[in-house]
Amino acid sequence: MSTSVDTDPNSLTPEKSPLQLDVQVEKPQACLREVLVSIPRGEVDRYLKEAYDELVPEAQVPGFRAGRAPRKLVEKQFKDRVHDRVKGNLLMDSLSQVTESKEFSAIGEPDFDFESIELPETGDFKYQFRIEVRPEFETPDWKGLQLTKPVEEITDEQVEQALKRVLSRYATLEASDEPAEMGDRVLITAVFKDGEKTLSEMDEERVTVSERLSLSDALCTNFGELCAGSKEGDVLTGKVQLSETHDNEDVRGKEVDATFTIVEVLKQELPELTPEFLEELGDFESPDELRDFVRQSLQRQANFRTEQAIRKAVVEQLTSSADFELPPTLVRRQMKRELDRKVLELRRSGFDDDMIRRFVNASRQNMQAQTESALREHFILEQIADEESVDATPQEYESEIQLIAEQSDASIRSVRARLEKSGQMDALRNQIVERKVIEMITDAAKVTEESVKENADSEHEEFAVYHEVVPTKQTDAIPEAKYDDHTPKGAEVDTLEKSDSED
Repeated sequence: MSTSVDTDPNSLTPEKSPLQLDVQVEKPQACLREVLVSIPRGEVDRYLKEAYDELVPEAQVPGFRAGRAPRKLVEKQFKDRVHDRVKGNLLMDSLSQVTESKEFSAIGEPDFDFESIELPETGDFKYQFRIEVRPEFETPDWKGLQLTKPVEEITDEQVEQALKRVLSRYATLEASDEPAEMGDRVLITAVFKDGEKTLSEMDEERVTVSERLSLSDALCTNFGELCAGSKEGDVLTGKVQLSETHDNEDVRGKEVDATFTIVEVLKQELPELTPEFLEELGDFESPDELRDFVRQSLQRQANFRTEQAIRKAVVEQLTSSADFELPPTLVRRQMKRELDRKVLELRRSGFDDDMIRRFVNASRQNMQAQTESALREHFILEQIADEESVDATPQEYESEIQLIAEQSDASIRSVRARLEKSGQMDALRNQIVERKVIEMITDAAKVTEESVKENADSEHEEFAVYHEVVPTKQTDAIPEAKYDDHTPKGAEVDTLEKSDSED
């Protein structure tokens, strides 16, 4: 496909006219474009002339006063540097026009090698690049879907269990010679081996004795059985099973040896709900007010599960007709970003750090499949949002940040600063927009409510720690620009220092 791209001159620098380009776009995959750009010789000569016109009046050439050297001599002495500068400017200006055109919607940066591109002495200037884009597909019919909405009722028993979890964060821990029981805390170290080969060692971690111990890439299914009855100094041997989707193919699903050393057994005593403690905890006036707060937190968690169930039902119907291929590189780069987005959702929905660690460990062990699914959902929901003009408002940003701050026991200002610094405001925006689209689809659907009981874990079912049994290199989150101003490598040359003329 060959097209001429001509963008609005107001989007470029005032002193430059838009470039006349010939652009050929190939579509090897739904989310990938291979682009060949051809810049006519006349445009190359125009950029060269402008560069020399700017340089000649100030050029310092040995034997001549500044700006007095003959143009031909200046062009000869500064040729290489001017050509590099012009090449960079042509690349930046043409890339800006191509990526801002209606040809495709870019979601990544152009991928090309600046050093391998040469500015020709004669003829047109040509280069090519690959770029990841939003896939093109027909928007699924989202009106009038048949949906079942699960509705949970929060019981008093659930409130009391959740209250215990809250109070356990403030419990007094005392070292004990008594044997460990379910729910006690133990300080442990661990060594993981495959035969005689040591895979990793875990430094001291304080964990709750639970039926299972979840690690970043593995699971010990009988941890509670191993620990129950143990005392300080005991050495426990067991097995952990590595994830079936581990980054290291050689260890996927493998069972390896684990040696846990009990450094200390800690018995906990929950604090009493005295007026002083209630005030310290959150300025609560009574135990009943604290219970109401806990109930509200549980209700947000229940609402989150309902939203997720509705979302799953919606996207299963919408994605059935949108089976586009996703580039593996895009999936890998999005993995951590998708995990960060889910953690934001969990925080604003009232889940505590223990629950979030369990979620993170479980997600990491099936991250690729989850990310592929999330990307398909995102592209479909984003396309519907664009067509229906759905976006996040400043007030919605503030509301989300406030909820995260409340659950994190942090100030709104510090949460906002952390999100901005880590580049997660974009993820927050996607979270808001996608939720609004799901609500819009649900409002237009035929919904049947169904009362359900939470499929809750038992009180001491699982505890999670962040430790990789078989360490791997973590993939950085995206979209993190290679350069803050999106300048391609090597194309940042914009001015020539006058001192260069002395070389």
